[in-house]
Amino acid sequence: MPINIPDDLPAKKILHREHIFALEEEAANEQQIRPLHIVLLNLMPNKIETETQILRLISKSPLQVDCDFMRVSTHEARHVSKDHLVKFYETLDTYQNNDYDGLIITGAPVEQLEFEQVDYWNELKEIMAWADEHVLSTMYLCWGAMAKLYASYGIPKIELPEKLFGIFPQRLCDEYDFLTNGFDDVHYMPHSRHAMLDESKLREHPELQVLSEGITSGPAIIATRDFHEIYLTGHFEYGRTTLAEEYWRDKTASKPIKLPVNYFPGDDPHYEPRFTWRAHANLLYRNWLNWVYQMTSYDLDGIPRMIKFLNQHLEQKF
Repeated sequence: MPINIPDDLPAKKILHREHIFALEEEAANEQQIRPLHIVLLNLMPNKIETETQILRLISKSPLQVDCDFMRVSTHEARHVSKDHLVKFYETLDTYQNNDYDGLIITGAPVEQLEFEQVDYWNELKEIMAWADEHVLSTMYLCWGAMAKLYASYGIPKIELPEKLFGIFPQRLCDEYDFLTNGFDDVHYMPHSRHAMLDESKLREHPELQVLSEGITSGPAIIATRDFHEIYLTGHFEYGRTTLAEEYWRDKTASKPIKLPVNYFPGDDPHYEPRFTWRAHANLLYRNWLNWVYQMTSYDLDGIPRMIKFLNQHLEQKF
């Protein structure tokens, strides 16, 4: 997919080296088509790495996509330059009158805090409420998924006795679901978290369908039946070496860290990790964008009406 992103965004050079087609802004403006409009709320500390990972995944479709970048204003990012944030990111104040085809809300390394202890919690709730009315489909990743499920459904997270860290097998629950169409019976997903969802509370909501799950990792892909909300409890966006970098970072800092499971050949961290989740990650994002493209309004201002239509259709069933 030709993704239309600012010409001087650092991720663009990386994507070009990987032969991923990122349109020049001038060329994109000449195409006589309506691109999908996606916004990324980036809560991860390493903004540039996360941008690149997400853009890499949404590049695997024949559709043109315009991508905006959102940040929270009530938290000061310490791992990226202010110049980068000022140049490429805006807050909800800038975007709140816009309608979008899709929104991606990343995770954040705060799952050991209570939700209300997170300094940008109130702002995040405001953004999620805005998305409910102005975004056709929102994908919530890892802690972002836990945050939304707690805020909207009262589903709590449970702290784990030790960190869930590695590549875990997930069983496909419905091979005919649109979002996981084409998935194998078992797929793999990276997880790196200290908490998991309270599954007993999740099962109390029939409007939420579990599309894949693991014995150790629990539900991996969850969605409302109208795909207005999609939840990934892991990190499909992670690159080959992301968990390795996390492992060596903590090891060097003398923090307690175990080897990520099912990751290094022979459990030897000096070997290059196996990239066993890439195909399914690409397929999931391609399926998501395909669904969004089929269901969205040609006019962006028609998206709120489509959201209401889908919600009413869901309410009739549940």
